[in-house]
Amino acid sequence: MSNIPGNVENVRNLLSHPAFDLRNPNKVYSLIGGFCGSPVNFHAKDGSGYKFVGEIVMQLDQINPQVASRMVSAFSRWRRCDETRQNLAKAQLEKILSANGLSENVFEIASKSLAA
Repeated sequence: MSNIPGNVENVRNLLSHPAFDLRNPNKVYSLIGGFCGSPVNFHAKDGSGYKFVGEIVMQLDQINPQVASRMVSAFSRWRRCDETRQNLAKAQLEKILSANGLSENVFEIASKSLAA
């Protein structure tokens, strides 16, 4: 949840740390969920936070759709952001929804978030 700008790279590097396992829901909630709680980094003006979480959601969907759907819920309040961030978050939701083989879990949350 660090508010140090540009922290997405630090979090991306932690994905390869030996103590992290994308198959462990508690590790995902801690690292990725914590990242989503950072207004500075998840909502970075350049969209890097949205892109990062979108990539993780699509990877997670293949492993654990329930955890992936919980992570995609971070996008649920995208309309409360300024126009630039709205466009970036919306684009990421659309990209997630267009993924081949998307689980019903992620589809439901992402489509509801997009419609909200």
